[in-house]
Amino acid sequence: MAAGAAQSSDARTGVAVQTVGAGSAGQATSAAPAAQAPAEAPPVEAYRFTFDPHLNDQMLGQVQITRANQADTLSDIARRFSIGYNEIQRANPGVDMWLPGAGRRVVVPTQFVLPNAPYLGIVVNVAQMRLYYFPPRKRGDQQIVYTYPIGIGRVDWKTPSGVTTVVRKVKNPVWVPPADILEEHREEGDPLPAEIRPGPDDPMGNRALYLGWPEYAIHGTNKPIGVGMRVSHGCMHLYPEDILQLYKMVPLGTQVRVVDQPYVFGWYRGELYMEAFGPLEGDPRAGQPVTRQLLEQAMGPHIQQQLRRRHEQVRWDLVMQLARDPEGIPVAITDPDASLGQALANARQVENRLPDGAAWDGRTDLPMDDTTFERALSKLGVTAAPHPTSLQQHASSSSAAPGT
Repeated sequence: MAAGAAQSSDARTGVAVQTVGAGSAGQATSAAPAAQAPAEAPPVEAYRFTFDPHLNDQMLGQVQITRANQADTLSDIARRFSIGYNEIQRANPGVDMWLPGAGRRVVVPTQFVLPNAPYLGIVVNVAQMRLYYFPPRKRGDQQIVYTYPIGIGRVDWKTPSGVTTVVRKVKNPVWVPPADILEEHREEGDPLPAEIRPGPDDPMGNRALYLGWPEYAIHGTNKPIGVGMRVSHGCMHLYPEDILQLYKMVPLGTQVRVVDQPYVFGWYRGELYMEAFGPLEGDPRAGQPVTRQLLEQAMGPHIQQQLRRRHEQVRWDLVMQLARDPEGIPVAITDPDASLGQALANARQVENRLPDGAAWDGRTDLPMDDTTFERALSKLGVTAAPHPTSLQQHASSSSAAPGT
């Protein structure tokens, strides 16, 4: 080992990491790959899953660990792996978002406990900043679910909770800022025009699903870095490549349920898992100490009944630890040997590249052209939503509506 170098074990992953010390006081150290790192597997795409709802499994995907390249930011890696800014930041406490460093191990949280909600239509968990779409299925078939990271409303422009429907679909929407948004921008010295036409300046991107809630929509964005942040005026926005896919699949009339669940619980292969995100700023729960009573409420009576019926014991010390330091990594809370560190040690070590079948080209803020994108969706088995009837035609590109 070179002079000034030391080897230590990452407490969260249990993997040896070599660091090269500074030659003089005050110079930062940089992480390098372990001398004998395990072989890296291909990355796994994390937006489409299939499960059998009758098996009572409520967890999807798997945690992945990759290594940052010299030019990477964590935000680059997040989009590469179909996760948001908040998710990758939460899973990598202490890692610089903009300069993680070449060879730095990065946890990619592509394992998800489903929200406590019916598997119907679109379900959004704002605490997680993630959207789930459950297409209709025939009796006896397995359930497909698509999941995408989203950006949501700021503290002062909260994304609403409740149940609504998709009432309109618009290609290349025109943004007509409501009066209160126009006023806000005037006060900040950044006046907006009365409308913003489709193009690179349109914050709604090139597709929008308008909801039964006036002035709210699920749409694209011209600033993909905001996915996983609280930056909108209440709308939910997706990466450009994700909104194209969702727009294609979701029919008019689809139910949209928005929940706010900072702690989610679900079964997987006989064990109960917990995934913690923590309450959002402005949530009354954010100012309360984490208590067992609060977490039992989040768990819900149905799971508590299942625990009693199965004679399973919850490790409340582990539950409290995960709630106090939420990293968005599912951990089995009924397994006596489980821990966050063990979950990370078992994670899949993968190459830092786009997964096979990714819709993003990895280089630009724009997805591939429509023809190529349609071909890619067909290969992945993604089917389009039913064509609307003559009374439910998609709005034209000249349609204007408030949003974002």
